[in-house]
Amino acid sequence: MSHAPFVIVGGGLAAAKAAVTLRDEGYEDDLVIVTGEAHRPYERPPLSKDYLRGEADRSAVFTVDEDWFARNAELRTGEPATGLDPAARRLSLADGSTVDYKKLLLATGSNPRPLPIPGSDLQNVHLLRTVEQSDLLASALHESERVAIVGDGWIGMEVAASARQLGREVTVFGLGAEPLERVLGPEMGLVFAKLHTDHGVDLRRRTQVAKILGEDGKATGVETEDGKRVEADIVLIAVGATPNTGLAVEAGINLRAKDLGGGIAVDGTLRTSGPDIWAAGDIASIPSSRYGRPIRVEHWQTALDTGPHAAKAMLGAEEPYDKLPYFFTDQYDLGMEYLGFVAGPDAYDEVVVSGSVESLEFVVFWTKGGRVLAGMAVNTWERMAELESLIRAEEPPGTEALQSFR
Repeated sequence: MSHAPFVIVGGGLAAAKAAVTLRDEGYEDDLVIVTGEAHRPYERPPLSKDYLRGEADRSAVFTVDEDWFARNAELRTGEPATGLDPAARRLSLADGSTVDYKKLLLATGSNPRPLPIPGSDLQNVHLLRTVEQSDLLASALHESERVAIVGDGWIGMEVAASARQLGREVTVFGLGAEPLERVLGPEMGLVFAKLHTDHGVDLRRRTQVAKILGEDGKATGVETEDGKRVEADIVLIAVGATPNTGLAVEAGINLRAKDLGGGIAVDGTLRTSGPDIWAAGDIASIPSSRYGRPIRVEHWQTALDTGPHAAKAMLGAEEPYDKLPYFFTDQYDLGMEYLGFVAGPDAYDEVVVSGSVESLEFVVFWTKGGRVLAGMAVNTWERMAELESLIRAEEPPGTEALQSFR
């Protein structure tokens, strides 16, 4: 077993960056990467943006060259891991083979949450997670005029923007009062609502889709609970994602409670309760000293940061992970960066804005008891270091100081 390889399970950015970091940090023994996808690990943000619109080719999603994997790892693509035995330090694959490991990193990501309503299995009903799903959606967008999007989170709104930029008619159905309300609250959700309606999106707020209509096996529209019908050539289901924790469940590895975001419970080094098993990316629920609770974030930056952190920990590093959650989006002429964490619309007591919301050039802060929980910069660049200082400050900066933030 001492000569067994380090093994990484996953096909996303966390897996890719962990592999590169292991080699950069001097790991010279065998390295195996197992992914159920047909490609080397890749990143996913372009799938709802420029790649979906045809403005970037497939090479844009790959962050590590194919030659690097050929020189540095045994890459087993198209072979999903189906079982994990921590006692035997053995991974089972869908083809019946097994892989023994010395140390293991789980970076299995998440899957789009299905919507169990009539018609969800019709042709031209799409989910978006993989590059193949983005290809299918792009092809459908090219051939269609009307798009219905069920879900008003990040994927739904980014695809809405891309579809409008391609000249398609777009209707978005969301359960909240405003899009992105669960993450940004109603105040900033309203900003994105106006952005999309100004660009011609039909937003249906507080609306539950009851079924997807179809004819000859193909989707033709959606029907809401109140009986209203909207015609559509394409329906995208974008109602959230579920972390892929199946291997951990089978292995008896501790999970985090759903009210704390779910996922695999890890310590500061991203080590799980399983012996010599770490977790990174979407699935990792990481303790935060700043927020006094574990946090699980399904965003690009988390994969970018946790993959290398876990790799170093696998080599013996003990420094706790202390990155603040970060994410970004680009929709039409709006570019946004967000830093920090807010547990929900009830977790903050004030929203403070510096700059002009009307001209879409501003910074907004979410505060609790005067302390900054998170900040978002809209069309205002290179402010993340200053935002981090405010979030980590021991003394509340005060509302006036935040309002004058320039």
